Parts: sequence; C-alpha cells; structure tokens
Amino acid sequence: MTPERVFVGLGANLGDARASLERARSALASLPGTRQVAVSPHFRSEPVDADGPDYLNAVVELETALAPGALWQALQSIEATHGRERPYRNAPRTLDLDLLLYGQRVIDTPALTVPHPRLAQRAFVLLPLLLLAPDLVHPRLGPLDAFRPAVAGQRIERLPPA
Repeated sequence: MTPERVFVGLGANLGDARASLERARSALASLPGTRQVAVSPHFRSEPVDADGPDYLNAVVELETALAPGALWQALQSIEATHGRERPYRNAPRTLDLDLLLYGQRVIDTPALTVPHPRLAQRAFVLLPLLLLAPDLVHPRLGPLDAFRPAVAGQRIERLPPA
C-alpha cells in the first residue's frame, strides 16, 4: 500500500499529560510502515462538553502504509497501554488519540468516522493542525483555515517547549 498522509490528535487531562503525549507520539512513530513527519506544539485547553481539568493537546502528522482500520486499532491499543478508560462519554482521560484525517478519504463505518466529525469545531484540534498544514483542505468542508474564526472564542493556550 502507498503511504498516506494522516493526522492524529493527541489529548490527555489525567496524570502526567505531557509525558503521556510524548510517549504516544513515540508509539505512533514506531508503528509498522509509519513515519512521523511533524508534531505540533502542545496546547492547553479547557474541556469541551466535559468536566475535569484542562487538557494538553497536540497533533501529529504521519505517513503510514497501515490501512485506516489497522491504524485506528493501533490508536486504541496505544490508548489502552496508557490506561485509557471509558466510564462515560467525554470522561477525563489519561490519553485520547483521534484519527483526524486519512489522506482525502471519507470513511463512515460504525467503528470509524474520518475525517473526525468535530475537527473544524474544536480549537484544540484545528489550531495545532493548521500549524502543521496551513493550506490543509478537508475532503467535505474545503479549506480548514476558513474555520479559524468559528473557534476563536474557545480558550486555548500554546505552551512553550518543555
């Protein structure tokens, strides 16, 4: 399979969130047939539609030969390794990995929806994503930069490197 350009959102708000994001980034880069292209800075953001402490977030750009379903399963496995539990929807988490974009593919199955359905509505995803790929085009919505004003009111802070 020809490698595809993919973007994965990383988030955590329990435990040592910065360390969790770094370990997850390393795990993603070591997946078979996968190469890390770029990593956004970390951002701190308030939970959206959830309770709990602020999140640390980042986006990783990869090139991967893994099929979408195999990549999604790998993301789930990395989350489990980091102690991810799902007691209820939008519960605080030790690690959250979201497959944001897989090339220009549109996937809509019971297990996987790509592009991520709220990608253009969340500053903690959109802003780090646009730092990595300012001209990125969503396969259904068009240029993602057009959605920057829609997330301008969401509290988000770019963090300095550790």
